[in-house]
Amino acid sequence: MSGISRRFFLSASAATGAYLVHPFKAEAAEGQIHLRIIETTDIHVALDPYDYYGDKPDDTQGLARTATLIEGLRDEAENTLLLDNGDLLQGNPLGDYIAHQKGVGDDVHPMVKAMNILGYDCATLGNHEFNYGLEFLQASLEAAAFPFVCANVVSGPELGADPLEDQTLFPPYYVMERALTDGSGEAHLVKIGVIGFVPPQIMQWDEANLKGRVSTRDIVAAAKAWVPKLKGDEGCDLVIALAHTGIEGGGYTEGMENAALYVAEVEGIDVVLTGHQHRVLPGPDYAGIEGVDAEKGTLAGKPAVMAGFWGSHMGLIDLMLEKQNGKWGIVSHTSEARPIYKREDRKAIALTESFAPITEAVEPDHQATLAYIRSPVGETSAPLYSYFALVADDPSVQIVSQAQSWYAKDMLKETAYKDLAVLSAAAPFKCGGRGGPDYYTNVAKGPVAIKNVADLYLYPNTFRALKVTGATVADWLERSAGAFNQIEVGAKDAALLNPDFPSYNFDVIDGVSYRIDLSKPAKFDSEGKQVSEGGRIVDLMFEGKPIDPDQEFIVASNNYRAGGGGHFPGVDASKIVFEGPDTNRDIIVRFIQEQGTINPAADGNWSFAPMEGTTVTFASGPAGRDFMEAVKGVQIADAGEAQDGFALYRITL
Repeated sequence: MSGISRRFFLSASAATGAYLVHPFKAEAAEGQIHLRIIETTDIHVALDPYDYYGDKPDDTQGLARTATLIEGLRDEAENTLLLDNGDLLQGNPLGDYIAHQKGVGDDVHPMVKAMNILGYDCATLGNHEFNYGLEFLQASLEAAAFPFVCANVVSGPELGADPLEDQTLFPPYYVMERALTDGSGEAHLVKIGVIGFVPPQIMQWDEANLKGRVSTRDIVAAAKAWVPKLKGDEGCDLVIALAHTGIEGGGYTEGMENAALYVAEVEGIDVVLTGHQHRVLPGPDYAGIEGVDAEKGTLAGKPAVMAGFWGSHMGLIDLMLEKQNGKWGIVSHTSEARPIYKREDRKAIALTESFAPITEAVEPDHQATLAYIRSPVGETSAPLYSYFALVADDPSVQIVSQAQSWYAKDMLKETAYKDLAVLSAAAPFKCGGRGGPDYYTNVAKGPVAIKNVADLYLYPNTFRALKVTGATVADWLERSAGAFNQIEVGAKDAALLNPDFPSYNFDVIDGVSYRIDLSKPAKFDSEGKQVSEGGRIVDLMFEGKPIDPDQEFIVASNNYRAGGGGHFPGVDASKIVFEGPDTNRDIIVRFIQEQGTINPAADGNWSFAPMEGTTVTFASGPAGRDFMEAVKGVQIADAGEAQDGFALYRITL
């Protein structure tokens, strides 16, 4: 007998637009086992439904809300597993407070405390687990009442020839033997293996924390080495991949960051739980990729799920298992990403209440974090906002550049680089719609607190200064200009922004002036691969003159970009001439404290080249309407409503 005896239907979620499969309770027959796998991913310390940057409640996030869904689903099924796919310890001021102010010491990290309450069965590491260093990582996870697994992070500076001989930083996999109940109530022992993976790019992104201490293997290569052992020597009936890696088509390449589709192709892997990209599967986010069924939620035909981020969704895979040739195997399955909220009339409406045991357990750390983020550091003479950071020079990026330049000049004033001109590269983080229509910086004129600085600079990156040529500066900007679609002269209301381009790769370089010619094709695609001769960056000037391709500059940046993050041409660790001991966020705090009152008004050093008779449109937060007239170098007009609570804006070129 095969198949799940149930009905199901598809509907569109008001929260995400995703297709959701809402299964009724599975009715397993005798000899059939219904196994429910529940996933969380990319929680990023979002425990309470609270926006620490805005210092206000937020119904779109919080593991406490997701936990209520989890408990409900457990009540519906005899057999459940609860698994997490990584990025737990970093991502908001609560994580920063624990890492930089309180430490873990004799107390349990609040993230681990919440996971222990929920009774997770297993978890893997995300790339952001390494942001605060190995010592903090290991101390934080020590109190977990469940195992962490990761098969492709190896202790030591070099890799051996055989992955099976690796001394991995955490166990590569975990095997659990569970008594699962079939439809008649009879218990059967089922062996389940869980294996974990993280992007190998952690060696670039957190080089200062990891170089010489660990090394990484390609995700797929590690899977091909370890999975046969799980299915062979360990005798697993079922292998679940906890793959903290996104979904990308176009064919496998060694060392790729987003390899979940190709993990699913590895023989012996039965289920793939994925994450990292902060998207949702099942759902339209991955429609049109060969090998992905975005409606059913499969990768290479195997059940898969991606549960959003910050607890916005809970991932659910229902399996029906039957015994075949002495082993339990999957005969049918469904996948769902279940949201904790929906949007109505631009407002987020909670679909569940918080799970009290979690909110009570983390309340002391929540209150301590509130006190921390409300500490004043200075004043701003102009508002700081990021609604238009992708279409015009922007105050939220400007202040980051000003602080980085100030710090670089001070740090290099007694070095061999003291006479080189200092430029500064900074990108908008809260921008581009990745977190919804409210996910933008908006700091009013007046006092600036730590929460505002954390809002400006989300990540605990550390400072780097690079020495590059004018030619590299030009290509650096060409790479950023991939954020825009090519626009035909005379077009009316053409879509401006490339939806595949993340805002954190849109570097604006301060200290030069330039324009972007949208009529030209992008030189680099959203992954940093050269796809044309380009030439979008025009009128690139330094001190009022065309930039000299051979002139050397210092560019102030961060460890992510300097380590190769974003694949910017000519930008890598070999160009680093100074590694700062301070985080970029701390530098901003110190800059504001020294200045007392900052003036973050954008200086308009970049703009779009004119295109006669041409208009373009883009979506941003509706609150941006309050700032349209203040934006320099571009004409922005209200163009009505966009989808999912966003506002539509029009630019006349």
